[in-house]
Amino acid sequence: MFHLLRRAKYAFPLQKRFLYKSPPAFFGTTLPPINESVLEEVNPSFTEMIDYYFKKGVLQVKPRLCDILREKKLEEDAIPNRVDGILQTIRATERFLRIFFPIRRDDGTYEMIEAYCVHHSQHRLPVKGGLRYSLAISPDEVEALAMIMTFKCATVQVPFGGAKGGIRINPKCYSKLEIEKITRRYALELMKRKCLGPALYVPAPDINTGPREMSWIADTYIKSLGFDDIAALSCATGKPIDQGGINGRDGATGRGIFHALDFVIKQDEWMRFINLEPDWACKRFIIQGFGNVGKSCATSVVAAGAKVIGIQECDHALWNEKGIDIEDLLEYMDEHDTIKGYPNAQAAENVTFKECDILVLAAVEKIITCKNANEIRAKIVCEGANGPITPAADKILQDRKILVLPDIFCSAGGVTVSYFEFLKNINHVSFGRLHFKYETDSYIQLMQSVELSLRRCKIECEINPTEQFRKRLCEPSEKDIVDAGLKYTIERAGIETLRTASELQLCLDVRTAAYCNAIEKIFRTYDNAGLAM
Repeated sequence: MFHLLRRAKYAFPLQKRFLYKSPPAFFGTTLPPINESVLEEVNPSFTEMIDYYFKKGVLQVKPRLCDILREKKLEEDAIPNRVDGILQTIRATERFLRIFFPIRRDDGTYEMIEAYCVHHSQHRLPVKGGLRYSLAISPDEVEALAMIMTFKCATVQVPFGGAKGGIRINPKCYSKLEIEKITRRYALELMKRKCLGPALYVPAPDINTGPREMSWIADTYIKSLGFDDIAALSCATGKPIDQGGINGRDGATGRGIFHALDFVIKQDEWMRFINLEPDWACKRFIIQGFGNVGKSCATSVVAAGAKVIGIQECDHALWNEKGIDIEDLLEYMDEHDTIKGYPNAQAAENVTFKECDILVLAAVEKIITCKNANEIRAKIVCEGANGPITPAADKILQDRKILVLPDIFCSAGGVTVSYFEFLKNINHVSFGRLHFKYETDSYIQLMQSVELSLRRCKIECEINPTEQFRKRLCEPSEKDIVDAGLKYTIERAGIETLRTASELQLCLDVRTAAYCNAIEKIFRTYDNAGLAM
């Protein structure tokens, strides 16, 4: 019977007729034409980048959208207008909030704080997106990140719309009390404008924010608007465990990157096409950005049998051709708070452009441009950050037969586990509490039944679980269930993405395939819900 439990193999024939596929004409649409000048810009606007990817996906998926309406027996003359109306709705940003508020600093002086909150698409509610603290934050960046969140949630079938929050500060220049004041005031300003709540906008950690800030936001909401809301705790995710957080949220984005790579690496035809073996053995990784995402990804890939030969940070880089001991490096970082000076690897200038099998970009946006894309010496480039590759660089990498795994697929681990935390807060019960004991007893009784059946056949033997199975029986945890759900979600998104790439003959253009799927899902939601008259 165990043959029924074997993992199914999925076949996605790789269309090799062309590498970079030029989009067809923008037929029958009132959307502005695709901005091809983005393919020549070194530093394009972030929103223009995402708009280009969106329109490129629209060009490929529009015939499918028309077929959806034909299946509903809509009149042929009405189909183009209906499709265009929904696509314009998907493209538009629904709410853009820019606010200023004062805080009193510890020395008695006052300072005006600039903050943003963008709700890109409310086709699903609540909208979801991280909250970051950075002096580099800008209206363009926040809007683009909210757009990415819309398509990311749709790619992995998480029922949220896309959003983003940002406060323009350098948190290193503020005390803990000052950051708490800023965070709580930001939450209050959003609540005053009906922009925060379990049914409206649910923030999560991002750059320079973490469980502490999410706990402050949840507490502020619960003690004000949410005092009589039984689901109030779900107004933010990424919280500490004792404040309604979930085991497995920390490092979820990095583990999501690993699961995405694990799925793609096992696709034999795709790996052969880019001259890689379809297994983890001795794969050489370089990780650009060694924060929470980079650390978690590095730990996972090393456990799978690969080796990390290079790590690039903003001020320092490490290189070791034999592989860096990640556990040892993490212990060093706990003590010194930097990779600088780590004794078991060589200091290097810039390892991002050294030869490797897989390059993980886990830092910030627009790192790879048309100026340096030809210097990439990896077979796979994985976008662990949001928008690290510009459209011009993306085209160069495709032409060079380098497989790029897009951010809306690879870096969706964080929002996926945030969704699990959201469900946990709404249901008021941790994952596994209701069935851990029942399942353990069932498996034990199954082994005893097999042993008894063998004895009846006069076969004396003792049925013992393997060590891995014993841990599942005796040491089940919420984190195990969360990671299994994350793996299933990422694998399902990978199946859909590669299947679409094959059906549309996109060759290595996995990004456009992911956008096509996301657009189609959002389109169906708007179409079934109906548009305003």
